[in-house]
Amino acid sequence: MPVLHTLQRLGVLLLAATALYTAAASPAAAEEPGWTAEPAAGTAATDRPGGVRPYYTRPYYYMAGTPGTVLEDRLALANTTDQERTITLRGADAYNTADGAFAVRPAKPAAGGRSEGPGTGAGSWISFGAGATVKIPPRTRAVVPFSLTVPPSSPPGDHPAAVVATEGGHEVGVRVHLRVSGPTLAALTVEDVTVRGKGSAAVVAYTLVNRGNVALAPELGLRAEGLFGEVPGRTGRALPVELLPGQRVELTEPWPGAPVLDRVRVTLTVTAPGGARAVGDGSRWLVPWNLIGWTGAGLLALGGTTAAALYLVRARRPRRNAPAGAPPATGPAPAPEHELTGASR
Repeated sequence: MPVLHTLQRLGVLLLAATALYTAAASPAAAEEPGWTAEPAAGTAATDRPGGVRPYYTRPYYYMAGTPGTVLEDRLALANTTDQERTITLRGADAYNTADGAFAVRPAKPAAGGRSEGPGTGAGSWISFGAGATVKIPPRTRAVVPFSLTVPPSSPPGDHPAAVVATEGGHEVGVRVHLRVSGPTLAALTVEDVTVRGKGSAAVVAYTLVNRGNVALAPELGLRAEGLFGEVPGRTGRALPVELLPGQRVELTEPWPGAPVLDRVRVTLTVTAPGGARAVGDGSRWLVPWNLIGWTGAGLLALGGTTAAALYLVRARRPRRNAPAGAPPATGPAPAPEHELTGASR
């Protein structure tokens, strides 16, 4: 009986552990959409006999054409679950968030009529026709064609967009790199350069603006000068951001080598492929106010202590008493007068 009782207790513990594991794992499982969306595999040119062209995968779409061109491609949807999925497809404009991340416009305008609505850029040029809503049977892969019509009046350059698939509140976006033929211009500016923080926590904040019509992959160089010469800055490095045409982003660059006490002028030089180059600068006094405050308090305390010590020394010094019966001194004694008669004695 004791053995049986022990086995029963072990069984209860195993069931409880299984229930806890299932409860912990179910939210993660619920987050899985159960389907995928990606560009359909394309075919590459080849010189093999028979004209056989191998398939290749693509992380995004790259399209190019002249104004008025109709471009076509395909989106692959795969249902990995045992339930039918209903997926809605649309095109969306792409933009940079304030910190430089890539984002797409929502399907509906934001509350309050703000500008984060669907937009009228390249995303609105994408059409799925009758295939905007797709039902995918369980364990099935579907390929959906779509077209992108470049308006005749489209300006040249890059027009970022995305193909967005939505189902049950979950969205998957596939980037579309569209370039309209014509003159291109790579240009940017660096604005609002400031130094924030101090010491190892100092950062250089700045704003990058893409003034051209092509996407840029910028590189940053930092140079600083103080009152006594050049201050160690940072060597050039590629920034982890793709700056889309017409976009403005606010970035910060760590500066762990910033001086503690100095007046510095920071110069940022940003370059990008295509000949883009911009320079921006800003200056600031770096002063350790905490240290100065403690130093001032210490000097005041030292001065107070010195004054008190001098007062005590003077108060305890004995006074010299005058002899008894002596008249009080009223001032310096007058010099003796001599009679001058003009005659010799």
